[in-house]
Amino acid sequence: MLPAVLGLAFLLIPLAGLLTRAPWDTLAGELLSPRIGQALRLSLVCATLATLLCLVLGVPLAWLLARGNLPGQGLLRALITVPLVLPPVVGGVALLFVLGRRGLIGQYLHAWFGVSLPFTTAGVVIAEAFVAMPFLVVSVEGALRAADPRYEEAAATLGASRWLTFRRVTLPSVLPGVVAGTVLCWARALGEFGATITFAGNFPGTTTTMPLAVYLALETDPDAAIVLSVVLLIVSVGVLAALRDRWIRGGA
Repeated sequence: MLPAVLGLAFLLIPLAGLLTRAPWDTLAGELLSPRIGQALRLSLVCATLATLLCLVLGVPLAWLLARGNLPGQGLLRALITVPLVLPPVVGGVALLFVLGRRGLIGQYLHAWFGVSLPFTTAGVVIAEAFVAMPFLVVSVEGALRAADPRYEEAAATLGASRWLTFRRVTLPSVLPGVVAGTVLCWARALGEFGATITFAGNFPGTTTTMPLAVYLALETDPDAAIVLSVVLLIVSVGVLAALRDRWIRGGA
């Protein structure tokens, strides 16, 4: 019992310490300050765009893993989930050497189209999508594997195309998994730091998201750092509350 209590204290006391240090009397004013407001807006926009990108690419990828019959599918699944355990800074370095101006793909983007992704807002979106997409893929794949494929087979025998079957049968049946994966993906993108600062840099108004603003504010304005940290903490708790019926009760 004692180790369990110590473990609980180890996890909760730092969060409680953050909340006790928060300047609650000036919290609203801090949130409305130009620097914090700018980082907050940029974070929300980039996380939302990254999540949309993950939905467009991740849902079909999850369907391929769950319904496809590709050689080496186990290895493919392992590679897709690598960003879950890969240090985000390493992911940022990988993106830089692939999509940078002299990167494997980036050199052609710059030479042919004049597009340079590093150190731009688009770079933030790509970095966040890279680290967040596995959360969506894993969640949707699990929902697809749990769904009864007989409904899809019945739709196919009635003449429905693959796209119609996916849109009218498969997707509604796995919608809770898609929603859960989307929320997790958005929250992960919102809190991304390592890949963002490595690939997109830290330029106020362009690439300085909330986690980067927290890191900078610790040196010059601790109250601002605490305010941003509290916002991120509230978002994290909100995500867990939104998913409690899917995981917490489901695992009980």
